[in-house]
Amino acid sequence: MSFGTRAALFPVLVAAVATAGLIAGCSSDTGPSTPTTSAVAGTNTGEPAAPGAAQPASTTVQVDDMKFSPAEITIKVGDTVTWKFSDKVPHAVQGIGDSAMGINSPIFTEGEWSHTFDVAGSYRYLCPLHPEMRGTVTVE
Repeated sequence: MSFGTRAALFPVLVAAVATAGLIAGCSSDTGPSTPTTSAVAGTNTGEPAAPGAAQPASTTVQVDDMKFSPAEITIKVGDTVTWKFSDKVPHAVQGIGDSAMGINSPIFTEGEWSHTFDVAGSYRYLCPLHPEMRGTVTVE
């Protein structure tokens, strides 16, 4: 194949790759939305909330002295939970069961990790390094 033929095919190849990317980004999955996570607590988009609209809240769980405190919390859909790690030994947060699949923090000794809950339900979690450390987030 000559250089001229290859050069003529290049735009076609670029268009094919771009189309494949668009198709891969589309999904027909109608299941519940997947909760989102971040390594930084709180996000502000800078947009004002609609009058009378409930603002998402943030709840903090301390990870210290080999326990989650409080171990059981209740929040609203759209709220964020931030786990603050400050122990002498490393810990992480890992969901238990199908509904808690998106809950999976890195291992921390100090620092924080946040997870926003977009679907109502009960989410059980534990520290995978210390499975006796357990907690539950109930989302209403």
